[in-house]
Amino acid sequence: MSDAQKSDLYLVVVTLMAAIGWIFSKEAVLLMPPLMFMAGRFLIAGSFLALLALPSLLRLTRDQLLRSLGVGFVFGIAMTCWIMGLFNTDSMGEGAFLTSLGVVIVPIIARLVFGEPQPISTWLAIPIAIAGLALLSLENGFRPEPGQLYFITAASIFALYFTLNTRTANQRTVVNRHGQTIEKKKVPALPLTAIALLTVGSLTFTESAISEPWQATFNNPDPMWIVWVLASALVATGGRFLLQTYAQSLSVSSHGVVILILEPVWVALFAVIWFGETMSLFQVAGCTVIFTALLINRWNTVRRAIKALIDGKKTAQSG
Repeated sequence: MSDAQKSDLYLVVVTLMAAIGWIFSKEAVLLMPPLMFMAGRFLIAGSFLALLALPSLLRLTRDQLLRSLGVGFVFGIAMTCWIMGLFNTDSMGEGAFLTSLGVVIVPIIARLVFGEPQPISTWLAIPIAIAGLALLSLENGFRPEPGQLYFITAASIFALYFTLNTRTANQRTVVNRHGQTIEKKKVPALPLTAIALLTVGSLTFTESAISEPWQATFNNPDPMWIVWVLASALVATGGRFLLQTYAQSLSVSSHGVVILILEPVWVALFAVIWFGETMSLFQVAGCTVIFTALLINRWNTVRRAIKALIDGKKTAQSG
């Protein structure tokens, strides 16, 4: 199995872990302030990974450390918007599809900010994604709900995070403003993930300390909030993002994150099973259009996957 194939397989597992994380997070914000939950979740996960990554962390250069902190800071802003969206929404499935728009925006960020060439399918997907957003807002007379706005903002910032994470996890050559060629060493997956998670935890801890009450949570007689925090930290945060960063390090292209389009599908299914959620006709239509945009955005990859599947069946039959 090639590194590219391993990357795709690991990212599929990441989508399942991420979808389960939505359930953990939704349960947690019903029992405690959202930013407080995020701070506990990411600080626990980041501390655990930092212990495992201690030898690698000590070997990082100043440039590697600063780039990793930058990834974590952008990630922290995105996660702040995401958890506020989850806190303010009644439809976890809809929120997952809105957040998945980050996959569509990744190639745009890569093109506009870093000059990476993009296929025409990327630009065809954008108006379709916008149409899906419009359908999701029709029930409110084109007045998006607060949760929707948070999710859309999170998706935009996640796109920048995905691109920065991929570039930081891979070695590359850059030219500075003086025309000098500089080799940017990659940051190994484990220390990069540990630093990013600790940065997110520190950022959300500060936000929570400033804006949220804590006493009610610690006095809560229901201990399940502790369970949700630990489950989110170990499974949906530490394990998920370590595997995601490692998978991205196996592929030099920012397009690898397209596999993450599976996440909203799993979330929508789990929301029906776990919470008994239902969607209106407009919501289903909007989510379907957004998913179509995601498929168009990565049509070349989808086409190659279908071709490989057909060729595999033909080979098996002939054998």
